[in-house]
Parts: sequence; C-alpha cells; structure tokens
Amino acid sequence: MLPENARHYRLECRIAKTQPAASLPTMKVLLAIHHHFELWNAPEWLGPRLEREFPQHSFVQLQNLDKLSEEIADAEVLIAWQLRLEQFKAAPNLRWIHATTAAVHQLMFPELVASHVRVTNSTSIHGPVVAEHAIALVFALAKGLNLAVRYQTKGHWGQQDLWSSTLRPRELAGATLGVIGLGAIGRESVRLAKALGMRVLALREHPEKGSEGADRVFGPAQLDQLLVEAEYVLLAAPLTGKTLSLFNDEAFSKMRSDACFLNISRGELVDEAALERALRSRKIRAAALDVFQTEPLPRRSPLWDLKNLLITPHSAALTEKLWNRHYIRIIENLRRYISGDPLLGEVDKSKGY
Repeated sequence: MLPENARHYRLECRIAKTQPAASLPTMKVLLAIHHHFELWNAPEWLGPRLEREFPQHSFVQLQNLDKLSEEIADAEVLIAWQLRLEQFKAAPNLRWIHATTAAVHQLMFPELVASHVRVTNSTSIHGPVVAEHAIALVFALAKGLNLAVRYQTKGHWGQQDLWSSTLRPRELAGATLGVIGLGAIGRESVRLAKALGMRVLALREHPEKGSEGADRVFGPAQLDQLLVEAEYVLLAAPLTGKTLSLFNDEAFSKMRSDACFLNISRGELVDEAALERALRSRKIRAAALDVFQTEPLPRRSPLWDLKNLLITPHSAALTEKLWNRHYIRIIENLRRYISGDPLLGEVDKSKGY
C-alpha cells in the first residue's frame, strides 16, 4: 500500500526481473486530471483499468498537479484538460494530448499549436448530455419555469402573474430554434428540437458540410439572418479568436424582441454586460446561461438579479455515466494511437477545435 502522505501514485506494469528487456514498457501515459469540482476529477479506478487493458505500457495517475512538471518529462501521452507553457516545454517526448473537455482553447498557445503534438478532445462524450440540458433550458424559458420557481419559494400561487408577465407560457411545436455551431452539441440539439416539432435553423463555419438535419443552414456571414428569424437562439460554438464576444450589443439588437438567448458553450463568447442591457431593456424576451466569463459567477454579478435570466451552474455536462464514457473513448484512442490509425476527436490546431 502507498503511504498515506503520498502525493500521487504510480501504476506500472508488473514486470519480473527475469523478463527480457523487450518486454519493458514502451510508452508512458500520464493522467493529470485535477479540478476543484468532484466530477471533473478522474476516478481512482481509471489508471488501474487502463493498465489492465495495456499491460505493456506504463501509466502514472496524479492525485494533484504538484509533480506534473516532473512526471511529464518522459511522458509520450498526456490525458488532461490543462497544461501550462512551462510544463509543455518540460515534455520533449510528448506526442499526444487527450483533453477530457470538449473545449481545448486553454491548450492552444502558439508553441503547442506549432508543435508536432497531436490533440484530441471529448466533445462526443459531452455533446449528447449537454444537448439535453440545452433543450431543457428551451422548455424552461418557453413555459416560464424560472418564474414559477420564484413563486414557489414565496408560497405564491402565481397563475395570473405568470400569464400576465412577459414570460407568458408558449408552445414549442412550430417555434423556430437557431443553433449556432454544429459540433456534437449542436447536432444533437437539432435532432431533439426536430423531434419536438420545432423549425430549426443552423449556422456553421462551413455550411457546405451539410445541415445535420436542420431545415436551413447558414454560414458565419449570415448570422444576422438567423437572428432575425429565430425565437430561440442556442449558442453551441467553440471559443476561437473569431467567436470571442460573438454576442454583443450589435448581435442582441438584431434578435427578435420576443426571442430567447441560450449559451451552453463558453462564457467568453458573450459580452455579459451587453446581455444584461438587452434583458433589462427588454430588447430580448429572456435568456438562459450555463457558462460565464468568470466561474463560479461572482455573487456581486448583476446577472443574479435578472428575473428574465435563468442561471444553471455549468451543470449541463453532469452525468453519472461520464467517466465510463471517458474510459471507452480513451482505450479506443490508445489502441488507434498504438496501431497508427486515425484518432477520434482530433483537433485542427490551426482552427482551435
């Protein structure tokens, strides 16, 4: 057993001293997945299970990031969601980073982008469950559930108040949803919305790649056209230099006055001050946010007090099935990496997604 004060544990192949040198581990895989939120941390079983799948290789799973710079020095594969420049420079043998997040903008510093190191993400892991959350938010805004919760906390039977409010319940069937971004989240959101009888417009960087089931697909230059038509605008785009603060005063001014805005992608895609102004002035009907520029959202933020804003605490990807899905994807990509086959979820580093 490891001593109680061990800061990390090493998971190495059990190799007898009498075995020939050819049986020594041929690759070191470093698991450095640490976060203050419980679910984002790798479970203790991850390293041992990977070791059983690939006994010819060495796996090191860190309990925290204190020794990341030391352990990464001879690692060929890194499974993590973050990496600093100085840590990257300390990893001359690194060939592949697998991010346990859908977004990889935090890894796209120039030195890594210019390097030979490959990057894969977990967008297909998070996409379906985040899309479920997105549609739940659409339902909540359509039915005025955020106001109903406020009434409940006050013990108030708010039937007339709800009907008289600007968040009066309305039907989703036949309503128009605009989906910005057709990655794993966007594609599944389109499918779910169509199943509800919604009309769906989509926007993607390369519309020639197809509509993914949407009724119409637009290119980036046609954002205004989508905003004019959509009653619900769902932001599911990656964070890049082109999408930073994509939704600002100008964008909100193009939306319908009865439209609802939803962001389940990244907080930096939205100018929160501009959104606050749009909601207070009723330029748009309502909004729902699961992501923010600063997380946790500071208590002093004026967003907390907006009655026509529904806030969820970056909870869209939460599911008890998360790490089993991660495990399946990791072993599949390790097999592909070892055999030289194409990796699933490989990121185009020049685009950042």
